[in-house]
Amino acid sequence: MIRISQLKLKINHTKEELMDAIRKKAHGNTPSSYRIVKRSIDARKKPDLYYIYTIDAAFSNEKKIIQRKNSGWTNPKDVIYHFPYKSSRPLRDEKRPVIVGAGPAGLFAGLVLARAGFAPVIFERGDAVELRTEKVETFFNNGILDEESNVQFGEGGAGTFSDGKLNTLVKDKFGRNRFVLQEFVAHGAPEEILYDAKPHIGTDVLKNVVASIREEILSLGGEIFFGTKVTGLLKKDNLTEDADRLIGIRIKKDGKEKEWPCENVILAIGHSARDTFSMLYAQNISMSPKSFAIGVRVEHPAHMINESQYGKRYPEFLSAASYKLTHQCRNGRGIYSFCMCPGGYVVNSSSEKGRLCINGMSYYDRGSENSNSAIIITVTPEDFSGQGPLAGIQFQRHYEELAYAIGNGKIPLQLYGDFKENRISQGFGDFTSCMKGQSQFANLRECLPEYVVESLLEGMEAFGHKIHGYNREDTILSGVETRTSSPLRIERNLSGQSNLEGLFPCGEGAGYAGGITSAAMDGIKMAEAVAEKISV
Repeated sequence: MIRISQLKLKINHTKEELMDAIRKKAHGNTPSSYRIVKRSIDARKKPDLYYIYTIDAAFSNEKKIIQRKNSGWTNPKDVIYHFPYKSSRPLRDEKRPVIVGAGPAGLFAGLVLARAGFAPVIFERGDAVELRTEKVETFFNNGILDEESNVQFGEGGAGTFSDGKLNTLVKDKFGRNRFVLQEFVAHGAPEEILYDAKPHIGTDVLKNVVASIREEILSLGGEIFFGTKVTGLLKKDNLTEDADRLIGIRIKKDGKEKEWPCENVILAIGHSARDTFSMLYAQNISMSPKSFAIGVRVEHPAHMINESQYGKRYPEFLSAASYKLTHQCRNGRGIYSFCMCPGGYVVNSSSEKGRLCINGMSYYDRGSENSNSAIIITVTPEDFSGQGPLAGIQFQRHYEELAYAIGNGKIPLQLYGDFKENRISQGFGDFTSCMKGQSQFANLRECLPEYVVESLLEGMEAFGHKIHGYNREDTILSGVETRTSSPLRIERNLSGQSNLEGLFPCGEGAGYAGGITSAAMDGIKMAEAVAEKISV
């Protein structure tokens, strides 16, 4: 197998034209097979659009082809991931690894441990994805919130009701990233996520993938308990070592509590598990506040964004276009786009009664009339009025309460022109909002810090110079976006454990990931750490 990069073809090319291009680069040699390693869109000369490919191809005379002068070919050096541990015998109940949370981190930790014979036990406070989806749709329609099963909590994690983006900046020298993508495909995701530069699944497809992963874990001897919240840690004082030792957890299901003996727990809670954070803090688990970002969702017509990115005569078969924007404001704060959802929806992603927050979501086809993105500003522990590791949560709750109040429990929204003039909008402009959940016009300045308002006003004008029409008067803003990342970090040492021996903080909620793929990768990493500890 040999690899060639920078293979450029017109956007509407055929498979035959791709084969011809490979053959031409290989000096007339026809490959016996090939696979796409990476594909991205080159729109620098729009409206002329191109795909840029990296290809791995197999030839009978590969050594000769590589040795040709200026061949442009190299040998691929992909790392294939293998879970390095295996349980050779059934484990006693207390030795079986326990996983708290069935988001990407928890599911992938459970998957690799189940395959290796460790028979993991997963506790998830929310519902299985099928029932969870029903409850979320009910919430969107009537505003009645289930605080245990919603956009934030339940099988699949918060990412299940998002765009399903799978790109990550995490270094992948162990092959975990590729492994995660391959497993998604094996469980029903489209194959192009293996090579698209900006892969995404979409919430409609991701739900089925999540259910398929669950079924494999169960088939291999794992157990999953839904509607079960972990409410406490059981520990044994260790007088000879620096850390106490975990001996069990306290769980609550259907209003009844009981103890579950265990020695190793992967704590894969999401970034919204605020009551669990409080429990951990009360039990002296080491944690610290960290920076995150807050802001609003911004909606534009999808065709406007497509024309800006692809050109006015862009082909209809292309998926809705994405963008990435950043600006350094005069007040010293950075403002940037986050979780951009091409052809998507704004979603009411609240998880606590009396508080409101939003997110973005897309289906696989990205077929909505609008494209949206969070436009957010970083906040640091210096911005929090409280002290200690839970201060960021207090900060989030304050602005979520304001958003709930000004929208009367519905998503508050406002046209950008009215936001500038500090007045409530009276109606939409040339397009309407694409939203999952009830909404109401309000003045968003009333649920944002003044420095965020100031940054938004400057940033939107700056972005208008980068994407024509971005700062149009009828741009739709909605708020408030607060759950961009975890507001704290649960400390862990080089073995992956917290200051309580046997507790392995993991994923986005613990502050070690930012998105579906990186969370899944961290879940695998902590599964390795637990398996090593059990195997010693």
